[in-house]
Amino acid sequence: MTLQKDKAIQAMLLGDWKNAASLNRALINENPKDIDALNRLAYAFTILGRIQDAKSTYRKVLKIDILNQIAIRNIRKLTELGPRQIAKSLSSVRGVSNTFLEETGKTKIISLVNTAQPKIISLLTTGQPVVIIIKRSKIFVQDQNEQYLGVLPDDVGKRLTKLIKGGNTYTACIKSATEHNVCVFVKETKRVSKYKNQPSFPQTADQDLGLSKTRTKIKNYKDLGEEDDDRVSFPEEES
Repeated sequence: MTLQKDKAIQAMLLGDWKNAASLNRALINENPKDIDALNRLAYAFTILGRIQDAKSTYRKVLKIDILNQIAIRNIRKLTELGPRQIAKSLSSVRGVSNTFLEETGKTKIISLVNTAQPKIISLLTTGQPVVIIIKRSKIFVQDQNEQYLGVLPDDVGKRLTKLIKGGNTYTACIKSATEHNVCVFVKETKRVSKYKNQPSFPQTADQDLGLSKTRTKIKNYKDLGEEDDDRVSFPEEES
């Protein structure tokens, strides 16, 4: 990843949308066919309320790649949604950006395992809220349409399963997504009294909870409909 691209992505993660737009424009000036930068610029325009500029930029993507699913999906949304719906959606995304502020012991960036197919991952956007399912001490991650995205690694999953069932609550969003790698940003929003001295994300994931270090391989991640699932939605934080 180039330094300029890294700066552009970091600006988006921090919610610095004007700077993100500027940095992505610079990347596009260097390479007018940089589809990723064009999509990021269009997204930044959307957040800034520059809807016509966003549409125009997505159209540039489609001239380069007529089947680009990110551009197709987002230009359709911008075309179909009314001004009030767009404003409501933008308010939600702006609030989500605050979750990327890191706090020791309370936040963690986690790479998912057993991720979904690339065509599904390609539709994810930075800051997109996710939903989890607790199932047999594993945590499955889905989007808000119940589309499977991946699973938290066993060490983190087992710890969070116990903490959530004990009363802790968390928010989580997509931090980054590439073809074969999805990272989520998880943040503790409530810690119950019995866990007051137990951070959600200590340096040693098994600390104080007596969790087994045995890792088990997930054989059938597509089977999400069994009756023993505990569905937990990550609520959006108030901005």
